[in-house]
Amino acid sequence: MRAVLVDDEQTNLKNLEILLTAHCPSVKIVGTAKQVTEAVSLISLQQPDLLFLDIQMGKQSGFDLLNLLPEKTFEVIFVTAYDRYGIQAVKFAALDYLLKPVNIEELVAAVAKAESRLRFKTHNEQLSFLLQHIKQPQAVQGKIALPTQNEIRYVEISDIMRCEASNTYTFFYLVGGDKILISKSLKEYADLLKLKGFLRTHQTHLINPAFVTSWLKEDGGVLLMKNGDKIPVSKPNREMIKEALGK
Repeated sequence: MRAVLVDDEQTNLKNLEILLTAHCPSVKIVGTAKQVTEAVSLISLQQPDLLFLDIQMGKQSGFDLLNLLPEKTFEVIFVTAYDRYGIQAVKFAALDYLLKPVNIEELVAAVAKAESRLRFKTHNEQLSFLLQHIKQPQAVQGKIALPTQNEIRYVEISDIMRCEASNTYTFFYLVGGDKILISKSLKEYADLLKLKGFLRTHQTHLINPAFVTSWLKEDGGVLLMKNGDKIPVSKPNREMIKEALGK
């Protein structure tokens, strides 16, 4: 994979270049840039397969750079020092990001996923979704990208009834009976969907309170969902769940 690295700090560029050279032999670095305008010219010239992109670069951002590029057939791995600016939007778009200092195992895993995705598409729909989220948050803030084995599903969050952990995977149960398996942990989605009012009732369960019909006094506490599913409430979470549901 031909890669371009963009970061406004030379030290960060050099460190990432060293890690990629040592641990990601499939990546060929074809250029680096420290400014948005410089990066636009470099990307247009080199047509990379993969872009490592710092999110915050002085007065401009990696999102500004992406908005200036008409074609986005490449994969992007965001690299940032802060787990805040723009990261929520990146997570909702199911895109990869790395926190500085970069962890080698996470870097290798992100590169492998990018390489796999490049085999199956010509346009990066997730980037389009992300940029729309940044430019017009009201338009897409009610959606989340769910990457399955064969596709990216863009789902209305209000249609998610509940999520259930299965080892390191997560099942999403949707209105209408659809069930989607995602190869990410429940914790990751619990942290993300907490912003949308979802409640972690149990180590393996996350629910949308809009679909709870009643609290059953069996086994110490069970939630009955509109579709008839019964969801356990762990003892440490009972008071929090009762308060949240007004029980």
